[in-house]
Amino acid sequence: MDILSNLKYAEGSRKKRKRVGRGQGSGHGGTSTRGHKGQHSRSGAKFRAWFEGGQMPLQRRVPKFGFKNINRVEYSVLNLNDIQKLIDDKKIQETSIDKEYLLKNKFVKGKNKPLKILGNGEIKTKIDITADAFSKTAIEKIEKAGGKAVKL
Repeated sequence: MDILSNLKYAEGSRKKRKRVGRGQGSGHGGTSTRGHKGQHSRSGAKFRAWFEGGQMPLQRRVPKFGFKNINRVEYSVLNLNDIQKLIDDKKIQETSIDKEYLLKNKFVKGKNKPLKILGNGEIKTKIDITADAFSKTAIEKIEKAGGKAVKL
């Protein structure tokens, strides 16, 4: 039985530190693995990790296109036909559902994303749904079936 204080590292799992500037016999003497002359051979050399020696840098060579909207809201979505399927399969027996119920029963993912109900498919059952957003068709279909679409 090994005691935690007596454990050893596996053979070859720890690489020895490169000790530079300790004489020719070390294999890292003389120029200390920096090569001859030039900015990088001298102390105090400063250059950015992406600097390519005056060559046109990658971030300027690559073509840019499109537009990234920083204010875009990413929703976790649920269609009406998915809700109807869950009701038909007796997985939803409530008369009203909300985001917490759907997350708890793993019907939707993304607890940090707002929930949006989309109007794809039909809903035949009267049900009250509470969500962050609804599409117009979803609201129409829910109210047509006798339910309520409650927006948070």
